Amino acid sequence: MTANTTDKTLETASEKTPVTLLGLGAMGTALARAWLAAGHPLTVWNRTPGRAAGVAAEGAKVAGSAAEAVAASTLVVVCLLDDSSVGEALADTDLAGKDLVNLTTTDPAQARARAEWARERGARYLDGGIMAVPPMIGVPEAGGYVFYSGAGELFEQHRETLAVPAGTTYVGEDAGHAALHDVALLSAMYGMFAGATHAFALIRKENIDPVAFAPLLGDWIKAMAGPSVTQTARQLATGEYGKDVVSSLAMQVAGTPTFLATAEQQGVSPELIGPYFALMRRCLTESSGEEDLTGVVDLLLR
Repeated sequence: MTANTTDKTLETASEKTPVTLLGLGAMGTALARAWLAAGHPLTVWNRTPGRAAGVAAEGAKVAGSAAEAVAASTLVVVCLLDDSSVGEALADTDLAGKDLVNLTTTDPAQARARAEWARERGARYLDGGIMAVPPMIGVPEAGGYVFYSGAGELFEQHRETLAVPAGTTYVGEDAGHAALHDVALLSAMYGMFAGATHAFALIRKENIDPVAFAPLLGDWIKAMAGPSVTQTARQLATGEYGKDVVSSLAMQVAGTPTFLATAEQQGVSPELIGPYFALMRRCLTESSGEEDLTGVVDLLLR
């Protein structure tokens, strides 16, 4: 390597935004390694010091305390167990002039309260909801991303650095919106898992190979989910629940006894699908029946 090349490499490295990261669990460690691989100077702290050994060997500076770590960089990223852990870790730190990005899983109310807490201490605040698991971090093709909400100018300033571990999606100035988007999507995921679980239970006692059944199930969910959520969103936006209906509420409610009977015949509890069917029947009593299933959304708000 020539002297000029060396100088250019050092100059590029020096331009990378320094990052402080508090928390080295599975996700925190993945984040740390992504920033290190991209050449960002990284200071880390973890309540259990031994967890820092791996990233220290890769070039991270290990701080002896959270206060020392916070002092090392303007950009401070927190990825801890819960909101209480965040408060405890930052209790004795000087946040004045810091840019605090909280990637800890919280609820919207906690995120808003933490944003105000940070503001009172002189820091700008972004809340984040990570839509990825650790193996997806630092792997662009894996499709992971992070919701961010809070100070818009802070997000724009650090967008490039924040995009190193995973893609970024900014969802507004309200600090609670990243957590809300996160929980909303994960709630849909668990609902999907519930349906898949019920489907596997139905075939469990039969001479049906679950491995052969899986692609049928996955493809069906994919084919139904995309158009359905788009249709529901449009109907919620316009208030026209009876527009472009393919399968009316009345028709779908009429079919539910078959699903319940099949579950009984197969010895499968209806507890995963029963509550949704009950909401469908209740919705039917309050509508013409020619509408879509979108009215169930409004029932949940009562």
